[in-house]
Amino acid sequence: MKNEQYYTIKEVAKTLKVAYLTVYRWIQNDKLKAYKTGKQYRIKNNDLKIFLKERG
Repeated sequence: MKNEQYYTIKEVAKTLKVAYLTVYRWIQNDKLKAYKTGKQYRIKNNDLKIFLKERG
């Protein structure tokens, strides 16, 4: 089994230099795939790469 890397919304926002709410809206609008664990979202590294490639 492969060990996947997951990020929080805060980590993605900091990496991409955008606001927390921007990343949250991408998730809500189905632009960025995320997994909800309890009350928090986690974004898989591969899904983030796909999102960035599509944004181009």
